[in-house]
Amino acid sequence: MTDHDQQRLWHRVASKRPLAVGMLGALIVVLIVWSIAPAEPTPVPPALPQPAHLEPAPIPQTPPETETRQPSEPQLIVEPPEPAPVDPSDERQEVLQTCELIAGKLGSVSLEDCAESKLRLSGARSRKGTPILMAEYPPLTERQPLGRVLLFGGIHGDELSSVSIVYGWLETLDRFHSGLFHWRIAPLVNPDGLLRSKPQRMNDHGVDLNRNFPSPNWKVEASDYWIRRTSRNPRRYPGEAPLSEPESRWLHEQIETFQPAAIVAVHAPLHVLDYDGPPDPPERLGPLHLKQMGTYPGSLGRFAGVHLDLPVVTLELPSAGIMPTPADQRRMWVDLVAWLRQNVPKQNAVQVVQVKPAATVAATSAER
Repeated sequence: MTDHDQQRLWHRVASKRPLAVGMLGALIVVLIVWSIAPAEPTPVPPALPQPAHLEPAPIPQTPPETETRQPSEPQLIVEPPEPAPVDPSDERQEVLQTCELIAGKLGSVSLEDCAESKLRLSGARSRKGTPILMAEYPPLTERQPLGRVLLFGGIHGDELSSVSIVYGWLETLDRFHSGLFHWRIAPLVNPDGLLRSKPQRMNDHGVDLNRNFPSPNWKVEASDYWIRRTSRNPRRYPGEAPLSEPESRWLHEQIETFQPAAIVAVHAPLHVLDYDGPPDPPERLGPLHLKQMGTYPGSLGRFAGVHLDLPVVTLELPSAGIMPTPADQRRMWVDLVAWLRQNVPKQNAVQVVQVKPAATVAATSAER
């Protein structure tokens, strides 16, 4: 190649050099941009549905530390606090509802008579939460009463007449209370037993409330009597411990706080007059004649009559389901008041106690 040809080739290469340099620079810029750009995510194929039996179980949530329960240790049974004051309108409504239940069960007790009586909430409730109603006929300002009398019926739920007759005597006191005595009256101590579709002697816990009162050596005597003498008769079951039931606890509390000079209990259907306590029992109340039957472990007669030496008059009506005639009801009441008039002052003479105040209820007129 001549010098002329080499010179021509050199000029040709030199004329294309700027283009090559420009292309090289553009390639470098592209490489730099690609290296710093974010990479696109790698696509993930969708998960195939799992069979139901292979689905993982949900992970249980751990409760807060404040809610974690530790194994409980044996604790003493604590009595519930005193009930809060009840609004008068709410109390009245609850009394009416309870009257409706009782009137629906007893043909001789009308809803109207129950609602118009002086019955109010006692503050106690049965095992199932039914209120135990109570009426109070307190001293009158113009007369000093001879003493305090506690009267109740229906401690056995299948003794229907024992409830009905006390309702009848409430009507008598509503009309004729003269202040001769300070009465506290509960027509139905065992509402759960009465209000069942088929009334039963025991409360809703299956306890005979008249075997649930305290007495010395109750744990041995009550259990032994129930097992050996009644062959575990469920109608005579005394409970696991004395006063284990809210109904018997309430009646026991009335005896402690009201401090009655005499207790009158109405039962059925033995057609006798029973008595426990100090001497001079009534020989007769209307058609009922005295036949002292003794006491049983856990019975009210043994607790109040024997151990507290209180007069306990027990009327055993002739029938649990049929009321005595109006004349017999009146005779029993008149004879009872006459005996109390004669014997309550004697009891007050030996009974040196201070009664806790109870809510008063308006009273009117004269007592028979």
